[in-house]
Amino acid sequence: MKTNIIGVDVGGTKCAVTYGQKEGFELHIREKIRFATTDVDETIANIVRAVDDVMRKNGLTAGNTAAIGVSCGGPLDSRTGVVMSPPNLPGWDNIPIVKLLGDRFGIRTGIHNDANACALAEWKFGAGIGARNMAFLTFGTGLGAGLILDGKLYAGTNDNAGELGHIRLSEFGPVGYGKCGSFEGFASGGGIAQLARFKVSEKQQMGESVAWCPPGQLDSISAHTVALAAASGDQLALEIYRISATYLGRGLAMVIDLLNPEVIVIGSIYVRNRELMEPFVLQEIEREALSHARRVCSIRPAALGEQIGDYAALSVAADLIKE
Repeated sequence: MKTNIIGVDVGGTKCAVTYGQKEGFELHIREKIRFATTDVDETIANIVRAVDDVMRKNGLTAGNTAAIGVSCGGPLDSRTGVVMSPPNLPGWDNIPIVKLLGDRFGIRTGIHNDANACALAEWKFGAGIGARNMAFLTFGTGLGAGLILDGKLYAGTNDNAGELGHIRLSEFGPVGYGKCGSFEGFASGGGIAQLARFKVSEKQQMGESVAWCPPGQLDSISAHTVALAAASGDQLALEIYRISATYLGRGLAMVIDLLNPEVIVIGSIYVRNRELMEPFVLQEIEREALSHARRVCSIRPAALGEQIGDYAALSVAADLIKE
């Protein structure tokens, strides 16, 4: 049986409204409308207009559409459906987006933050299918996590479960989540770039040149720059990714010891650089995690790729449906 659902992905620079059909463990995306995120009133009006357009063009009604799911950066309150001033969405101060959409379309509506929505997506349709206990790590510009525990999303008391990026792994190291040596500092695009700038600066101060960073270009270094250099065999770049991977493994060992998951799914940078990172990640988990918990946990790259944003919002909708 095919079930009609709608997803609304609200980002800092762009939004998307997606129509999908859920059929068992498969999700088919039928249509997607993208548009820029502007001020709050205009963006909400554009979301409503896009949902209207998608429904009209595809013959959708309140009677044949099961749910609308919203994926948005936090902080937010998933229980009341209110967006609470996310840093990437200025003006979204206590916006009751779930009530606005639910009242307008007469369709059950829900919301989760980006990491939780992506966790639902990978659990329902990606690398975590079939697991009862799973952690999903974003590993993009920053580091966040979504948790599936005992067969359902665990958001915590006020939607702050899974903020792994804030955990301090070392007294010294790159800054992430406002904290030196944090999990996000070592395992994020921003953290890898910081680590690279420090290592390159050390080399240049000793009079050594770095082929992929000419003098005066430190600020232009990104995680992608380092990955390209590492892929070509540059030893300094490989060392930077080794450090990041080792601390990623150390953080994952904590997750394994604390939550005893069957699966940990890691997205974005890990997916693109798995060959560089996986051996060091697994080596550190072997060294740090409890053996009984470690043996039943599989570390997997995210499966949904660049479509995860579309799947995430639709997965919030899918999670509202009683099977």
